[in-house]
Amino acid sequence: MSADLSHAQHTKVLAATFRGLPEHRCGQNCIYSLADGAWAAFIVFFNQARCFLERRRDASRPHGRANAAGLFGAHKTPSDPQIRNLREPLAPEHWYAPFHTILQRLKVGGYLQPYQAFANNLLVSLDGVHYFASTAMHCAQCNVTLRDDQTYYSHAALLPVLVAPDNPQVISLEPEFITPQDGATKQDGEQNAIKRWLARNAARFQPFQVTILADDWHSKQPLCALLRDLHLNFIMTCKPDSPPTLYEEVALLEKLGAVAHRTLRHWNGRFYECWQCRYVNQVPLRTGAAALAINFCEVTLTHAATHERLYHTGFGTNHLLTPDTVKPIIQAGRARWKTQNENHNTLKNHGYHLAHNYGHGHQHLATVLIVLNVLAFLLHTVMDLTSEKYRQLRQELGARMTFFDDIRTLMRYLPFASWENLLDFMLMGLGLSPG
Repeated sequence: MSADLSHAQHTKVLAATFRGLPEHRCGQNCIYSLADGAWAAFIVFFNQARCFLERRRDASRPHGRANAAGLFGAHKTPSDPQIRNLREPLAPEHWYAPFHTILQRLKVGGYLQPYQAFANNLLVSLDGVHYFASTAMHCAQCNVTLRDDQTYYSHAALLPVLVAPDNPQVISLEPEFITPQDGATKQDGEQNAIKRWLARNAARFQPFQVTILADDWHSKQPLCALLRDLHLNFIMTCKPDSPPTLYEEVALLEKLGAVAHRTLRHWNGRFYECWQCRYVNQVPLRTGAAALAINFCEVTLTHAATHERLYHTGFGTNHLLTPDTVKPIIQAGRARWKTQNENHNTLKNHGYHLAHNYGHGHQHLATVLIVLNVLAFLLHTVMDLTSEKYRQLRQELGARMTFFDDIRTLMRYLPFASWENLLDFMLMGLGLSPG
Protein backbone atom coordinates (compact mmCIF):
# COMPACT_ATOMS: atom_id res chain seq x y z
CA MET A 1 0.00 0.00 0.00
CA SER A 2 1.15 3.55 -0.80
CA ALA A 3 2.32 5.80 2.04
CA ASP A 4 0.96 8.91 0.27
CA LEU A 5 -0.73 10.99 2.98
CA SER A 6 -1.33 14.17 1.02
CA HIS A 7 -4.66 15.98 1.09
CA ALA A 8 -5.23 14.99 -2.54
CA GLN A 9 -4.77 11.32 -1.64
CA HIS A 10 -7.10 11.63 1.34
CA THR A 11 -9.71 13.04 -1.01
CA LYS A 12 -9.37 9.97 -3.23
CA VAL A 13 -9.74 7.64 -0.23
CA LEU A 14 -12.90 9.42 0.89
CA ALA A 15 -14.27 9.59 -2.65
CA ALA A 16 -13.93 5.81 -3.01
CA THR A 17 -15.94 5.28 0.18
CA PHE A 18 -18.58 7.86 -0.72
CA ARG A 19 -19.04 6.38 -4.21
CA GLY A 20 -19.48 2.93 -2.67
CA LEU A 21 -22.33 3.90 -0.34
CA PRO A 22 -25.30 1.58 -1.00
CA GLU A 23 -28.15 3.27 -2.83
CA HIS A 24 -31.33 3.28 -0.75
CA ARG A 25 -33.61 5.36 -2.98
CA CYS A 26 -36.16 3.75 -5.28
CA GLY A 27 -37.09 6.65 -7.57
CA GLN A 28 -35.37 7.57 -10.83
CA ASN A 29 -35.37 11.34 -10.33
CA CYS A 30 -32.17 11.53 -8.29
CA ILE A 31 -30.59 14.94 -8.83
CA TYR A 32 -27.93 14.41 -6.19
CA SER A 33 -25.83 11.32 -5.60
CA LEU A 34 -25.17 9.85 -2.17
CA ALA A 35 -21.58 11.04 -2.61
CA ASP A 36 -22.82 14.62 -3.08
CA GLY A 37 -24.58 14.45 0.28
CA ALA A 38 -21.56 12.84 1.93
CA TRP A 39 -19.14 15.51 0.68
CA ALA A 40 -21.48 18.34 1.67
CA ALA A 41 -21.60 17.01 5.24
CA PHE A 42 -17.92 16.12 5.51
CA ILE A 43 -16.74 19.57 4.37
CA VAL A 44 -18.77 21.13 7.20
CA PHE A 45 -16.71 19.17 9.73
CA PHE A 46 -13.38 19.40 7.89
CA ASN A 47 -13.66 23.22 7.70
CA GLN A 48 -15.14 23.39 11.22
CA ALA A 49 -18.22 25.26 10.03
CA ARG A 50 -20.67 25.94 12.82
CA CYS A 51 -23.75 24.82 10.90
CA PHE A 52 -24.89 23.37 7.60
CA LEU A 53 -26.47 26.69 6.64
CA GLU A 54 -23.05 28.39 6.67
CA ARG A 55 -21.69 25.71 4.36
CA ARG A 56 -24.72 25.98 2.06
CA ARG A 57 -24.29 29.76 1.74
CA ASP A 58 -20.60 29.39 0.89
CA ALA A 59 -21.38 26.70 -1.69
CA SER A 60 -23.81 29.06 -3.42
CA ARG A 61 -21.02 31.58 -4.07
CA PRO A 62 -18.70 31.25 -7.10
CA HIS A 63 -15.44 30.76 -5.19
CA GLY A 64 -17.13 28.50 -2.66
CA ARG A 65 -18.31 26.20 -5.45
CA ALA A 66 -14.91 26.28 -7.16
CA ASN A 67 -13.03 25.43 -3.96
CA ALA A 68 -15.41 22.62 -3.04
CA ALA A 69 -14.71 21.09 -6.45
CA GLY A 70 -10.99 21.85 -6.57
CA LEU A 71 -10.04 20.96 -3.01
CA PHE A 72 -12.46 18.10 -2.37
CA GLY A 73 -13.94 16.98 -5.68
CA ALA A 74 -17.43 18.01 -4.51
CA HIS A 75 -19.34 19.41 -7.49
CA LYS A 76 -22.90 19.63 -6.16
CA THR A 77 -24.24 20.76 -2.81
CA PRO A 78 -27.71 19.53 -1.79
CA SER A 79 -29.90 21.53 0.55
CA ASP A 80 -29.76 20.81 4.28
CA PRO A 81 -32.85 18.54 4.25
CA GLN A 82 -31.52 16.70 1.20
CA ILE A 83 -28.11 16.18 2.86
CA ARG A 84 -29.80 14.65 5.89
CA ASN A 85 -32.19 12.50 3.84
CA LEU A 86 -29.35 11.11 1.73
CA ARG A 87 -27.45 9.92 4.82
CA GLU A 88 -30.30 9.01 7.16
CA PRO A 89 -30.73 5.29 6.25
CA LEU A 90 -27.00 4.49 5.98
CA ALA A 91 -25.58 2.68 9.03
CA PRO A 92 -22.22 3.89 10.45
CA GLU A 93 -20.27 0.83 9.27
CA HIS A 94 -20.64 2.00 5.65
CA TRP A 95 -18.34 4.92 6.49
CA TYR A 96 -15.49 3.15 8.32
CA ALA A 97 -13.14 2.20 5.45
CA PRO A 98 -11.09 5.46 5.44
CA PHE A 99 -10.05 4.87 9.07
CA HIS A 100 -8.44 1.57 8.10
CA THR A 101 -6.79 2.85 4.92
CA ILE A 102 -5.30 5.91 6.59
CA LEU A 103 -3.97 3.88 9.53
CA GLN A 104 -2.24 1.48 7.15
CA ARG A 105 -0.66 4.38 5.27
CA LEU A 106 0.58 5.88 8.51
CA LYS A 107 2.17 2.53 9.30
CA VAL A 108 3.81 2.21 5.87
CA GLY A 109 5.11 5.77 6.13
CA GLY A 110 6.68 5.11 9.54
CA TYR A 111 4.41 7.57 11.36
CA LEU A 112 3.26 4.97 13.89
CA GLN A 113 6.76 4.40 15.26
CA PRO A 114 6.46 7.25 17.82
CA TYR A 115 3.29 5.52 19.06
CA GLN A 116 5.11 2.30 19.90
CA ALA A 117 5.38 2.32 23.68
CA PHE A 118 6.35 -0.45 26.10
CA ALA A 119 7.47 -3.67 24.33
CA ASN A 120 7.04 -1.81 21.01
CA ASN A 121 3.28 -2.07 21.46
CA LEU A 122 0.77 0.37 20.06
CA LEU A 123 -1.49 1.65 22.84
CA VAL A 124 -5.20 1.61 21.95
CA SER A 125 -7.27 3.50 24.52
CA LEU A 126 -10.94 2.55 24.68
CA ASP A 127 -13.25 5.10 26.28
CA GLY A 128 -16.84 6.19 25.76
CA VAL A 129 -18.32 9.66 25.47
CA HIS A 130 -21.88 11.03 25.67
CA TYR A 131 -22.66 13.59 22.99
CA PHE A 132 -26.43 14.08 23.01
CA ALA A 133 -29.22 14.19 25.62
CA SER A 134 -32.85 15.26 25.41
CA THR A 135 -36.22 14.70 27.02
CA ALA A 136 -38.06 15.16 23.71
CA MET A 137 -35.97 14.60 20.58
CA HIS A 138 -35.12 10.95 19.92
CA CYS A 139 -34.53 8.32 17.26
CA ALA A 140 -34.31 4.55 16.93
CA GLN A 141 -30.61 4.64 17.94
CA CYS A 142 -31.18 6.55 21.21
CA ASN A 143 -30.53 5.01 24.59
CA VAL A 144 -33.63 5.43 26.76
CA THR A 145 -33.63 5.83 30.54
CA LEU A 146 -36.40 6.64 32.98
CA ARG A 147 -35.70 8.78 36.06
CA ASP A 148 -38.32 10.29 38.35
CA ASP A 149 -41.08 9.49 35.83
CA GLN A 150 -39.17 11.42 33.13
CA THR A 151 -37.92 9.72 29.96
CA TYR A 152 -34.42 10.70 28.86
CA TYR A 153 -32.96 10.03 25.41
CA SER A 154 -29.22 10.04 24.79
CA HIS A 155 -26.44 9.07 22.42
CA ALA A 156 -23.02 7.74 23.39
CA ALA A 157 -20.11 6.27 21.49
CA LEU A 158 -16.88 4.43 22.05
CA LEU A 159 -14.14 6.56 20.45
CA PRO A 160 -10.93 4.48 20.35
CA VAL A 161 -7.63 6.25 19.77
CA LEU A 162 -3.95 5.43 19.51
CA VAL A 163 -2.07 7.18 22.33
CA ALA A 164 1.53 7.35 23.50
CA PRO A 165 3.20 8.81 26.61
CA ASP A 166 4.52 12.35 26.00
CA ASN A 167 2.88 12.47 22.54
CA PRO A 168 0.35 15.33 22.22
CA GLN A 169 -1.43 13.78 19.22
CA VAL A 170 -3.97 10.94 19.35
CA ILE A 171 -4.89 8.99 16.21
CA SER A 172 -8.60 8.29 15.86
CA LEU A 173 -9.76 4.78 15.01
CA GLU A 174 -13.19 3.73 13.84
CA PRO A 175 -15.86 4.35 16.50
CA GLU A 176 -18.49 2.01 17.91
CA PHE A 177 -21.87 3.33 18.97
CA ILE A 178 -23.63 2.50 22.21
CA THR A 179 -27.13 1.93 20.86
CA PRO A 180 -30.01 -0.52 21.30
CA GLN A 181 -29.06 -3.86 19.76
CA ASP A 182 -31.41 -6.16 17.87
CA GLY A 183 -32.64 -8.96 20.10
CA ALA A 184 -31.11 -7.51 23.27
CA THR A 185 -33.29 -7.30 26.35
CA LYS A 186 -30.92 -5.04 28.32
CA GLN A 187 -29.70 -1.52 27.70
CA ASP A 188 -26.54 -1.39 25.62
CA GLY A 189 -23.36 -0.28 27.39
CA GLU A 190 -19.71 0.55 26.94
CA GLN A 191 -18.56 -2.98 27.76
CA ASN A 192 -20.69 -4.48 24.98
CA ALA A 193 -19.52 -1.77 22.58
CA ILE A 194 -15.91 -2.70 23.35
CA LYS A 195 -16.63 -6.35 22.60
CA ARG A 196 -18.23 -5.46 19.25
CA TRP A 197 -15.32 -3.19 18.37
CA LEU A 198 -12.81 -5.92 19.22
CA ALA A 199 -14.74 -8.47 17.17
CA ARG A 200 -14.32 -6.25 14.08
CA ASN A 201 -10.80 -4.99 14.70
CA ALA A 202 -8.75 -7.46 16.76
CA ALA A 203 -7.42 -9.34 13.73
CA ARG A 204 -6.55 -6.05 12.08
CA PHE A 205 -4.27 -5.05 14.95
CA GLN A 206 -2.65 -8.34 15.91
CA PRO A 207 0.34 -7.85 13.61
CA PHE A 208 1.05 -4.51 15.33
CA GLN A 209 1.27 -5.99 18.83
CA VAL A 210 -1.30 -3.87 20.62
CA THR A 211 -1.92 -3.09 24.30
CA ILE A 212 -5.51 -2.18 25.13
CA LEU A 213 -6.01 0.56 27.76
CA ALA A 214 -9.29 0.90 29.66
CA ASP A 215 -10.61 2.24 32.95
CA ASP A 216 -11.40 0.32 36.12
CA TRP A 217 -14.96 -0.42 35.01
CA HIS A 218 -13.48 -2.93 32.55
CA SER A 219 -10.81 -4.48 34.80
CA LYS A 220 -12.86 -7.63 35.19
CA GLN A 221 -12.36 -11.21 34.09
CA PRO A 222 -14.69 -11.39 31.06
CA LEU A 223 -12.96 -8.61 29.13
CA CYS A 224 -9.43 -9.50 30.26
CA ALA A 225 -10.01 -13.12 29.23
CA LEU A 226 -11.39 -11.99 25.87
CA LEU A 227 -8.31 -9.85 25.23
CA ARG A 228 -6.08 -12.79 26.14
CA ASP A 229 -7.96 -15.05 23.71
CA LEU A 230 -7.62 -12.41 20.98
CA HIS A 231 -3.84 -12.23 21.59
CA LEU A 232 -4.06 -8.62 22.71
CA ASN A 233 -2.16 -7.21 25.69
CA PHE A 234 -3.90 -4.99 28.22
CA ILE A 235 -3.29 -2.44 30.96
CA MET A 236 -6.44 -1.72 32.97
CA THR A 237 -6.87 0.94 35.63
CA CYS A 238 -7.70 -0.73 38.97
CA LYS A 239 -9.35 0.64 42.11
CA PRO A 240 -9.90 -1.06 45.51
CA ASP A 241 -13.56 -1.75 44.75
CA SER A 242 -12.95 -2.79 41.15
CA PRO A 243 -11.93 -5.58 41.35
CA PRO A 244 -12.03 -6.13 45.16
CA THR A 245 -10.62 -9.69 45.11
CA LEU A 246 -7.44 -8.43 43.46
CA TYR A 247 -6.78 -5.90 46.21
CA GLU A 248 -7.59 -8.39 48.94
CA GLU A 249 -5.03 -10.80 47.49
CA VAL A 250 -2.43 -8.04 47.16
CA ALA A 251 -2.99 -7.05 50.82
CA LEU A 252 -2.42 -10.66 51.89
CA LEU A 253 0.74 -10.94 49.77
CA GLU A 254 1.96 -7.64 51.21
CA LYS A 255 1.76 -9.10 54.72
CA LEU A 256 3.77 -12.09 53.52
CA GLY A 257 6.45 -9.86 52.03
CA ALA A 258 5.71 -11.09 48.50
CA VAL A 259 5.03 -7.65 47.00
CA ALA A 260 8.01 -5.83 45.47
CA HIS A 261 8.58 -2.11 46.06
CA ARG A 262 10.58 0.43 44.09
CA THR A 263 11.14 4.17 44.44
CA LEU A 264 11.81 6.17 41.27
CA ARG A 265 12.69 9.77 40.52
CA HIS A 266 11.06 11.22 37.39
CA TRP A 267 11.50 14.60 35.66
CA ASN A 268 8.14 15.71 34.17
CA GLY A 269 9.49 18.74 32.31
CA ARG A 270 8.84 21.16 35.18
CA PHE A 271 9.95 19.46 38.37
CA TYR A 272 11.01 16.10 39.79
CA GLU A 273 8.39 13.62 40.90
CA CYS A 274 8.91 10.83 43.40
CA TRP A 275 7.26 7.56 42.34
CA GLN A 276 6.50 5.04 45.07
CA CYS A 277 5.73 1.80 43.21
CA ARG A 278 4.71 -1.63 44.37
CA TYR A 279 4.02 -4.62 42.14
CA VAL A 280 3.34 -8.33 42.12
CA ASN A 281 2.71 -10.90 39.38
CA GLN A 282 0.05 -13.58 39.04
CA VAL A 283 -2.75 -12.30 41.25
CA PRO A 284 -6.32 -13.65 40.76
CA LEU A 285 -8.92 -11.25 39.40
CA ARG A 286 -11.76 -12.96 41.23
CA THR A 287 -12.48 -15.88 43.54
CA GLY A 288 -12.77 -19.45 42.30
CA ALA A 289 -10.61 -22.01 40.54
CA ALA A 290 -11.34 -20.50 37.11
CA ALA A 291 -10.01 -17.06 38.10
CA LEU A 292 -7.71 -15.38 35.61
CA ALA A 293 -4.36 -14.36 37.11
CA ILE A 294 -2.99 -10.97 36.09
CA ASN A 295 -0.09 -8.78 37.18
CA PHE A 296 -0.68 -5.79 39.43
CA CYS A 297 1.17 -2.55 40.10
CA GLU A 298 0.34 0.56 42.07
CA VAL A 299 1.96 3.98 42.04
CA THR A 300 1.82 7.09 44.21
CA LEU A 301 3.35 10.25 42.76
CA THR A 302 4.49 13.11 44.98
CA HIS A 303 6.29 16.39 44.31
CA ALA A 304 9.92 15.64 45.12
CA ALA A 305 10.47 19.07 46.69
CA THR A 306 7.16 19.78 48.44
CA HIS A 307 6.05 16.16 48.99
CA GLU A 308 2.58 17.09 47.78
CA ARG A 309 0.64 14.02 46.62
CA LEU A 310 -0.07 14.38 42.90
CA TYR A 311 -1.48 11.07 41.70
CA HIS A 312 -2.34 7.59 42.88
CA THR A 313 -3.74 4.58 41.04
CA GLY A 314 -3.28 0.91 40.30
CA PHE A 315 -3.03 -1.06 37.07
CA GLY A 316 -3.78 -4.65 36.11
CA THR A 317 -1.89 -6.05 33.13
CA ASN A 318 -0.75 -9.21 31.41
CA HIS A 319 2.72 -7.68 30.87
CA LEU A 320 5.33 -9.11 33.25
CA LEU A 321 6.27 -6.64 35.98
CA THR A 322 9.96 -6.38 36.87
CA PRO A 323 12.20 -3.63 38.29
CA ASP A 324 12.90 -2.57 34.69
CA THR A 325 9.35 -2.77 33.30
CA VAL A 326 7.25 -1.32 36.10
CA LYS A 327 7.90 2.32 35.15
CA PRO A 328 7.21 2.06 31.38
CA ILE A 329 4.09 -0.02 32.09
CA ILE A 330 2.81 2.67 34.47
CA GLN A 331 3.60 5.35 31.89
CA ALA A 332 1.69 3.40 29.24
CA GLY A 333 -1.29 2.97 31.57
CA ARG A 334 -1.36 6.67 32.43
CA ALA A 335 -1.46 7.54 28.71
CA ARG A 336 -5.12 6.48 28.75
CA TRP A 337 -6.00 9.94 30.06
CA LYS A 338 -5.05 11.38 26.69
CA THR A 339 -8.39 9.99 25.50
CA GLN A 340 -10.13 12.58 27.66
CA ASN A 341 -7.74 15.47 27.15
CA GLU A 342 -6.59 15.23 23.54
CA ASN A 343 -9.65 13.46 22.09
CA HIS A 344 -12.96 14.06 23.90
CA ASN A 345 -12.06 17.58 25.05
CA THR A 346 -10.79 18.59 21.60
CA LEU A 347 -13.87 17.22 19.84
CA LYS A 348 -16.23 18.97 22.25
CA ASN A 349 -14.49 22.29 22.90
CA HIS A 350 -12.01 23.08 20.13
CA GLY A 351 -13.95 23.55 16.93
CA TYR A 352 -15.52 20.16 16.21
CA HIS A 353 -18.68 20.85 18.27
CA LEU A 354 -19.18 17.15 19.03
CA ALA A 355 -22.15 17.79 21.31
CA HIS A 356 -23.81 20.21 18.88
CA ASN A 357 -26.98 18.90 17.24
CA TYR A 358 -26.17 19.11 13.52
CA GLY A 359 -29.18 16.88 12.88
CA HIS A 360 -30.83 13.98 14.65
CA GLY A 361 -33.12 12.17 12.27
CA HIS A 362 -35.00 8.95 12.96
CA GLN A 363 -32.51 6.26 11.91
CA HIS A 364 -28.73 6.67 11.60
CA LEU A 365 -28.26 10.39 10.92
CA ALA A 366 -26.93 11.33 14.37
CA THR A 367 -24.38 8.51 14.40
CA VAL A 368 -23.20 9.08 10.82
CA LEU A 369 -22.54 12.75 11.57
CA ILE A 370 -20.28 11.70 14.45
CA VAL A 371 -18.35 9.35 12.14
CA LEU A 372 -17.75 12.19 9.65
CA ASN A 373 -16.74 14.55 12.45
CA VAL A 374 -14.21 12.09 13.90
CA LEU A 375 -12.95 11.35 10.38
CA ALA A 376 -12.29 15.07 9.86
CA PHE A 377 -10.39 15.14 13.16
CA LEU A 378 -8.31 12.17 11.99
CA LEU A 379 -7.36 13.92 8.74
CA HIS A 380 -6.36 17.05 10.66
CA THR A 381 -4.17 14.90 12.90
CA VAL A 382 -2.56 13.25 9.87
CA MET A 383 -1.77 16.69 8.43
CA ASP A 384 -0.18 17.66 11.73
CA LEU A 385 1.97 14.51 11.62
CA THR A 386 2.96 14.69 7.96
CA SER A 387 2.74 18.29 6.67
CA GLU A 388 5.38 20.82 7.63
CA LYS A 389 3.30 23.60 6.05
CA TYR A 390 0.28 22.73 8.18
CA ARG A 391 2.42 22.64 11.34
CA GLN A 392 3.98 26.01 10.49
CA LEU A 393 0.58 27.62 10.11
CA ARG A 394 -0.88 26.04 13.21
CA GLN A 395 2.11 27.18 15.27
CA GLU A 396 1.96 30.71 13.87
CA LEU A 397 -1.82 31.13 14.27
CA GLY A 398 -2.08 29.44 17.65
CA ALA A 399 -5.62 28.29 18.27
CA ARG A 400 -7.03 25.57 16.02
CA MET A 401 -10.22 27.58 15.54
CA THR A 402 -8.25 30.60 14.26
CA PHE A 403 -6.68 28.45 11.56
CA PHE A 404 -10.01 27.09 10.35
CA ASP A 405 -11.73 30.47 10.57
CA ASP A 406 -9.08 31.71 8.14
CA ILE A 407 -9.54 28.64 5.91
CA ARG A 408 -13.28 29.24 5.59
CA THR A 409 -12.79 32.95 4.94
CA LEU A 410 -10.20 32.40 2.21
CA MET A 411 -12.31 29.73 0.52
CA ARG A 412 -15.21 32.19 0.48
CA TYR A 413 -13.33 34.98 -1.31
CA LEU A 414 -10.54 33.37 -3.37
CA PRO A 415 -10.20 30.32 -5.62
CA PHE A 416 -7.44 27.78 -4.96
CA ALA A 417 -6.25 25.08 -7.32
CA SER A 418 -5.24 22.70 -4.53
CA TRP A 419 -4.88 22.37 -0.77
CA GLU A 420 -1.12 22.92 -1.10
CA ASN A 421 -1.82 26.12 -3.02
CA LEU A 422 -4.06 27.32 -0.18
CA LEU A 423 -1.42 26.57 2.46
CA ASP A 424 1.28 28.31 0.39
CA PHE A 425 -0.92 31.40 0.08
CA MET A 426 -1.42 31.51 3.86
CA LEU A 427 2.28 31.04 4.57
CA MET A 428 3.29 33.82 2.19
CA GLY A 429 0.61 36.10 3.65
CA LEU A 430 2.13 35.59 7.09
CA GLY A 431 5.66 36.16 5.84
CA LEU A 432 6.64 32.52 6.28
CA SER A 433 8.57 30.40 3.82
CA PRO A 434 6.51 27.59 2.22
CA GLY A 435 9.63 25.41 2.30
